[in-house]
Amino acid sequence: MAEEQRDQRGARAAREGTQEAGEPWGRSARPEEADAWEALVATARRTVSDGLVVGTSGNVSVRVGDTVLVTPSGVPYDRLTPDDVTGVDLDGGRVLGALVPTSELPMHLAVYRATDAGAVVHTHAVHATAVSTLVPELPLIHYMAGALGGPVRVAPYATYGTEELAENMLGALTDRTACLLQNHGTIAYGTTLDQAYDRTAQLEWMSRLWLTASSVPGLSPALLSAGQVSEAGERLRGYGQRG
Repeated sequence: MAEEQRDQRGARAAREGTQEAGEPWGRSARPEEADAWEALVATARRTVSDGLVVGTSGNVSVRVGDTVLVTPSGVPYDRLTPDDVTGVDLDGGRVLGALVPTSELPMHLAVYRATDAGAVVHTHAVHATAVSTLVPELPLIHYMAGALGGPVRVAPYATYGTEELAENMLGALTDRTACLLQNHGTIAYGTTLDQAYDRTAQLEWMSRLWLTASSVPGLSPALLSAGQVSEAGERLRGYGQRG
């Protein structure tokens, strides 16, 4: 709970106008940023309603040009309003809002600098977090691993909010769009908020599936080969409606 407590302290500082938060900075939100903020808040609330986040233990961001909108530190998502828009540049400099950005900002910014991500979702989903404590890589229990780029790796543990954690995460994300964070949770990115969220939910589902199958006494789940998952990944690229 240390992460949540620290975030709550940051939120109180922001609400009370102390030096840690400061006065509102930068410019006003542009129309496209206001729309993106509305979508970000809806996605953040969905992580709670779908059971992927408890309290303020996760965070969500979306990129609009060179600005990264991100959930603020320690503020419950159901209390966020259009006036709470929080934004930084790609170096972490504040450009929008008066609230302290999430303590996990280094991870979000690292993803945007290293990939073409348009959105990032981080959670403490229970089944995925449990898997992160057991294995160095989520076993290939289902072909939907192909939708995430292949076998989902576990990034080595580092203290939350640190550059070390961001570096460990980037290593695990090589050629992937999601990874597990050891004894911590999940992170996934996509071109849109919907895609980043869907990948997060898929990772939690696969983690739950493996834990369920591997818990049957005397039996071990059949696993797919890397080649089978790769083939499924190719087919998944053409999945859905076109045009």
